[in-house]
Amino acid sequence: MRLHRLAVTAFGPFGGTQTVDFDALSAAGLFLLHGPTGAGKTSVLDAVCYALYGSVPGARQGGGQGTTLRSDHAAPATRTEVTLELTVAGRRLEVTRQPPWERPKKRGTGTTVDKAQTWLREYDAAAGTWKDLSRSHQEIGEEITQLLGMSREQFCQVVLLPQGDFARFLRADAEARGKLLGRLFDTRRFADVEKRLAERRRATETRVRDGDAALLADAHRMQQAAGEAMELPELAPGEPGLAEAVLSAAAVARSTAREQLTVTACRLAAAESAQAASGRALDDVRELARLQRRFADAREKAARLEQGADAYRQAQALMERARKAEAVAPALDLRESAEAEHRRAADAEARARALLPERFAAEGAAGLAAAARRAAEELGGLDSARRAERRLAELHAERIGLDRQERADADLLQEAEAWLDGWEETRAALQDRVETAQRAASLAEQLAVRREPARQRLTAARLRDQLAEDTERAVEQVRSAQQAALRAQQHWLELKEQRLTGIAAELAAQLSDGEPCSVCGATEHPAPARKVAGHVDREAEERALAAYRRADEERAGHEQRLGVVREALAAATAEAGDTPTGQLAREAEELEQQYAHARGGAAELHAAQERLRQAGQEHERRVAARQETAVRAAARVGHRERLDRERAALQEELDHARGALDSVAARAAQLQRRTALLTDAADAARAAEDAAQRLKDADARLADAAFRAGFETPQAAADALLDPAAHRALQHRLDAWQTEEAAVRAVLAEADTAAAARQPPVDVESAEQAADLAARRVREAASAHDAAGRRCAELDRLSARAAQAVRRLAPLREEHDRVARMAGLTAGTSADNERRMRLESYVLAARLEQVAAAATARLLRMSSGRYTLVHSDDRTGRGRSGLGLHVVDAWTGRERDTATLSGGETFFASLALALGLADVVTDEAGGVRLDTLFIDEGFGSLDDQTLDEVLDVLDALRERDRSVGIVSHVPDLRRRIHAQLEVVKGRSGSVLRQRGTG
Repeated sequence: MRLHRLAVTAFGPFGGTQTVDFDALSAAGLFLLHGPTGAGKTSVLDAVCYALYGSVPGARQGGGQGTTLRSDHAAPATRTEVTLELTVAGRRLEVTRQPPWERPKKRGTGTTVDKAQTWLREYDAAAGTWKDLSRSHQEIGEEITQLLGMSREQFCQVVLLPQGDFARFLRADAEARGKLLGRLFDTRRFADVEKRLAERRRATETRVRDGDAALLADAHRMQQAAGEAMELPELAPGEPGLAEAVLSAAAVARSTAREQLTVTACRLAAAESAQAASGRALDDVRELARLQRRFADAREKAARLEQGADAYRQAQALMERARKAEAVAPALDLRESAEAEHRRAADAEARARALLPERFAAEGAAGLAAAARRAAEELGGLDSARRAERRLAELHAERIGLDRQERADADLLQEAEAWLDGWEETRAALQDRVETAQRAASLAEQLAVRREPARQRLTAARLRDQLAEDTERAVEQVRSAQQAALRAQQHWLELKEQRLTGIAAELAAQLSDGEPCSVCGATEHPAPARKVAGHVDREAEERALAAYRRADEERAGHEQRLGVVREALAAATAEAGDTPTGQLAREAEELEQQYAHARGGAAELHAAQERLRQAGQEHERRVAARQETAVRAAARVGHRERLDRERAALQEELDHARGALDSVAARAAQLQRRTALLTDAADAARAAEDAAQRLKDADARLADAAFRAGFETPQAAADALLDPAAHRALQHRLDAWQTEEAAVRAVLAEADTAAAARQPPVDVESAEQAADLAARRVREAASAHDAAGRRCAELDRLSARAAQAVRRLAPLREEHDRVARMAGLTAGTSADNERRMRLESYVLAARLEQVAAAATARLLRMSSGRYTLVHSDDRTGRGRSGLGLHVVDAWTGRERDTATLSGGETFFASLALALGLADVVTDEAGGVRLDTLFIDEGFGSLDDQTLDEVLDVLDALRERDRSVGIVSHVPDLRRRIHAQLEVVKGRSGSVLRQRGTG
């Protein structure tokens, strides 16, 4: 990565536009960025970082973006902007960023906020022009990060070497070094491996315990199924030997259950045999009792039949007389039907004659038919008169319609004249409403532009207030977590000290007579140490250590959450500013009310325009209606005269046809009713004559049929007839008597029934009680046998389930042992990990070893061959090993801690470490070439000779085509470095001046 040009406007201390030509500065290889304190040297580096990542380095970002980046010296109408031109990965790019800007409104008073803007362009060497790539913040951020291969934190640590950071790195403990290296080299994936293995260890341990618990639960179920004949092992889930103990106890319970099943089967067979014998005896007794009851019932029925013999003979005589009368029944039915038909015909004739005038009372059927024909002929002659009457009604309706139309036209003409008289005033009022609505619409558009920024700022202010409260709570949580972690650490250290003091007692507990001591090798142990009260074993120490780790992890989590809340608070403050939330809410509410009022007025625009258009159409319609009314009035005069002439002719024709009635229709209805009545009366007279003849014929046939059947009169035959229901009832009585008599004779003739009747009565109840007792004993034996069978089946099922569970648990136990060993090894808690080094620390130690080697190459030159940086795996204090950093002094030949270096030695050692770290991080990031580096302060602590040696090392970077910018206000550097970028401070803001660049 090589920087070419930087342009800043209204950024930091720079009120106007300042440009830096890095190509000219980098030509000398080494250049100086100097100026008085507070002039803005570091702001140049902030501008580079902001152009690439959209934010400044973490220690200086404050509010992060927006108004905190803007210069206080800038004019109100000048927008903050940073443009950086650079070459990376063979591509020449230009990045332009503008943070959010609160500017004065173009119209009216007050301010409005413009959103942040970002542009990315690439130089096309073939065309010699710049082409746009993107305007999206997210796309540009991803593109820059991918090309550089570094995050913002890595860039600020590698390219913008910060003042004091590496001095602290030299003096830091292993934990602090681990955090910095972890951010630079992104070793989170190794920490995730540790976490994943720990989670897998807990998961497999839980699965094993759950499996043992399920197995023990099955054992309890087997104990319940077997009763009290099974003893469970006194082992807890997870303890060895539980599976074997459960399977052995299950085998004993299954054997006992099968013996009980055999005993209950023998009892069931004996009870079933006794039940069969009692059942056969009960059947014999019940059959003898049935035969005795059968003979007694037959004797009683025979006596009842003898008493009813007379009634049976009378019923037989009645049935014989009814059969003879059935031959006369058709003639009776025919005569009854003829009589009913004659009565209906006579009644109908009387009703029809009652409706006729008196002059037709003596007329026969032929006379009535002739009168009906004459009335129908007269009715046919009135068709022409009816048409004339209908036409006369139509003429009358047309005349009424003409009168109604004339009155309507008069009203319409009067209304149109009145409406047209006020047209000009109406049109002017509607036009005024349209213009008022248009002005409201214009105002609503202006207010709509201001609404969204006001709402966003109000939302940010509310979030700012909430985050301020969250920050206070998070600070308190961090303070509490830090205190808890310190207490847990102190407790662990105390327990560890106590355990080290009593370790001799643990070793003595392992001694045996005749066996050599693992410490001194002696086979005699005359006075082994004894555990005292309050002895701390390894398990107690490990529990304290685990509690300390949990407290430390909780503290780190709270600190991380505090950082996130603070970043969010800074972002919200940048967007909302310092204006109180209540004031922003009132401003937003006032703006919303103005917008709602303006929008309500604008909403009337369409309606007002529509009413104006409708009023114009109404004006045209009214004018046209007035003209049409005049034309219709002229046409109505001739139409009315034609109607009057036709009406007079038709009235004369109708007066002749109506006669004495009011209308032709009334005359036609009169003739129609007369024709219908005469026709009905003629038909009724003919029907009555026919019915009288049929009744006479039916009387003759009935008399002849009664005589042939043997009855003296037809009425006697009718009396002898039975209706179907009575006939069926009488026949049923005769059949039932005969059937019952035959059945009684058959029962009394049975030999076995008669023999049973001669024996004494039997005792059925005693036999039933004996059979019930035998059945109850069978049920009890069967229930016991079924229970024993179910017990055997349940024990077999649970035993098979337990055996299957034991087979499933075997690989789970193996997996748990394997994962537990790996998790302990990567977490540094396993005995196999001698240096107690975590996996992440191991990877960081390798990176630190590379950094120390790369830094030593430059430190030897800066210290005239005296100092060398080396990486150490030794444990520091009671912590873990892997991240130690020592310096070797060639003058004394001793290795000592980097914290013992003097101020000047610490500076050039940290500078060498920073340059070495830049090389390693560059290689780690994929070999991205870093052609421009910046070093911020620290040279004032060096003497002249050391300063020359340091500058020689930095100047040697040109061999790798690098340029180094030194940020310092040391006067001696101005004489030694010719290429300079000076920051000049003034009342109107700072300005940049380049010197010694040709």
